[in-house]
Amino acid sequence: MVEQSPGPPRDTVAGADGAGRARRFWSARRIPAGLLALLLLVVTGAFLYDIAAVRAHRTGMGWRRSLARELAERHLDDIWVLVGAGLATALGLWLLLLALTPGLRSLLPMRRTHHDVRAALHRDAAATVLRDRAMEVAGVRTVRVRVRRTRADVRAVSHFRDLDDVRADLTAVLDDAIDGLGLARPPALSLRVRRPGRKGR
Repeated sequence: MVEQSPGPPRDTVAGADGAGRARRFWSARRIPAGLLALLLLVVTGAFLYDIAAVRAHRTGMGWRRSLARELAERHLDDIWVLVGAGLATALGLWLLLLALTPGLRSLLPMRRTHHDVRAALHRDAAATVLRDRAMEVAGVRTVRVRVRRTRADVRAVSHFRDLDDVRADLTAVLDDAIDGLGLARPPALSLRVRRPGRKGR
């Protein structure tokens, strides 16, 4: 997955070669923002309707009178007051976490070569590239690859050749493949090679 932007973002830091240093992509958080906006719309709409009804000399809505009475009569150490405060605090902390963290953990930023271009590689695409390169090594039967932000976990099964030779070849091939991905922060290689178990596992 590759994303581009038409202009230099605010988090671009110019390097000595004129290119910017890539940083993580920030999520738009559309779903949480949409849910919060919908919740606020419903709550404010209900209160505005009740205020308009009272201004029109109609009886206030029962839920609003009950809420005002409960807020006036319940003590701060009441269990429902504590539960409500805990839920409000948890919601606030969750929204703060969403606001302060980039998100989009599945995108690995690539090296910046131009100020006005940002690109990212999806973790699954990076894992596919490493898996294909590993399968080219003689003696490798199966490979499982999982790419994280800082580490690429590779688990290979070799059915012939010496394991040390296979491990050395895999290390050389995968190091070259990781460098060829063009990532801003290339993940460290974590490699394990073993013989197949019983029944070919």
